[in-house]
Amino acid sequence: MITISETASDKIKEMLAAEESSNLFLRIGVKSGGCSGFSYGMGFDDNQKEDDKVMDIHGLKVVVDAESSKYLYGVEIDFQDAGMGGGFTINNPNAVATCGCGSSFRTKEEDAVLAQPCED
Repeated sequence: MITISETASDKIKEMLAAEESSNLFLRIGVKSGGCSGFSYGMGFDDNQKEDDKVMDIHGLKVVVDAESSKYLYGVEIDFQDAGMGGGFTINNPNAVATCGCGSSFRTKEEDAVLAQPCED
């Protein structure tokens, strides 16, 4: 479902090791908002819900909520260490439009909704 490069996985594990809790895992999600329609969320969590999808990627526990999973299928996450321009990158094959910063996107389904004529 989601691919995380070894470089990104190593960086996330390094960040997790700096946290005080050993029960944390990586949660990846999507929420409405951002300049293109949806924005990505990625952070540490210790609260797993019953309908969460759980993956083990390079020995890293990754959790995605059920609603977000349909937008994240096939997503590739990488980490580029390029000084001030570095950081995590997300390549989403489901996105038909993204904002300039790459942190928000729109899918084909949302494009179809936006293309519908307004009804008075």
